[in-house]
Amino acid sequence: MNPAIAVFSHSEPLTLGVELELQLLSPRDFDLTRGATDLLGSIDYDGHCGAIKLEITESMIEVSTLPQRQVDGIAADLLGLRQVLVRDCARNHIVVCGGGTHPFHHWPDRRICPGERFDEMSHRYGYLAKQFTVFGQHIHVGCTSGDEAIWLTQALGPYVPIFIALSASSPYVDGVDTLFQSARLNAVSAFPLSGQCPELRDWAGFIEHFSFLQSCGIARSIKDLYWDIRPKPEFGTVEIRVCDTPLTVERAAALAALAQSLVHHLLRTRPRLDAQGHLQVARYNKFQACRYGFDAQISDPVGRRQIPLRTLARELLILLAEDARVLGCWPWLELLDAALITGVSDADWLRGRQARHGNLNDVVCAAARRFSSTASEAVAGRSR
Repeated sequence: MNPAIAVFSHSEPLTLGVELELQLLSPRDFDLTRGATDLLGSIDYDGHCGAIKLEITESMIEVSTLPQRQVDGIAADLLGLRQVLVRDCARNHIVVCGGGTHPFHHWPDRRICPGERFDEMSHRYGYLAKQFTVFGQHIHVGCTSGDEAIWLTQALGPYVPIFIALSASSPYVDGVDTLFQSARLNAVSAFPLSGQCPELRDWAGFIEHFSFLQSCGIARSIKDLYWDIRPKPEFGTVEIRVCDTPLTVERAAALAALAQSLVHHLLRTRPRLDAQGHLQVARYNKFQACRYGFDAQISDPVGRRQIPLRTLARELLILLAEDARVLGCWPWLELLDAALITGVSDADWLRGRQARHGNLNDVVCAAARRFSSTASEAVAGRSR
């Protein structure tokens, strides 16, 4: 086993980091374009807000914030990274956009980015590597130890459907309305080590499990674990991986606020976990959230009943109010609550634009304008 994996790095508790995978579009027809390598080679950026990196295909770019103690810092980094990308993409005749899938791109047209890891993924996973041109938000929360990270990996599991519904922005695939709110996660599910973390007692139990996967030739590195939530030992974090990339950086910051408040609450209250019971309903609940979003019906393995996801999500926000106020991020949770009240997700917004315009090219054009717009930046200052 790689000795680096056995060591869980020190991280300041409850610090945040966000990664966003973003679409690179042609301004001519708003299809995906092959511009990532050239863009990254020409970008004028000193790294003061985080990093801008290649992703698996040339039609994607990933931005990652610096570690921050507060959500306002995450929002500021994301706004700064967006400003750099919008400016430098324009210089390269590229448009940048959020959203979990591109509505009508043709996956065989994608080109794998240069790099040893990307080459290895393409060789190992075949066509799945190009079909993995989907776009997600990953949220990292700092942990004090590997044991805490493993506990949180399982404690956060029941809340996966809420993160999916609040971030859902991928209703279209191959030019077709999938009837899903988040179709992106169907592409992720094709990978052999996707899904849920098994029931593990502590960091030593994780090391034992991962060593077993390595010895069986199933996993080579922790990056092969496409779990919904996983520990990230080199960062000293627990990583939530189920969110679609939202259509705005403000929604991305609000989701980070939800993650930070929830982790604070879980560590403060230390609820008893029924990991085995939740594992039995996890795939069904994940499907419900992907398919129906706010209208999903979530199975409760403890009460042995179904509860509307919208009810669970609004009750959760009320429960987290005290924690969010302590952390200084309650106004960001109000942004999520407003979406639940109106019932309009990013996926619904995209469908509304399709109903208005009648073609997906104009839908993507509108989404790109929304991502690049500064009109909603006032939200970012509400908690300052």
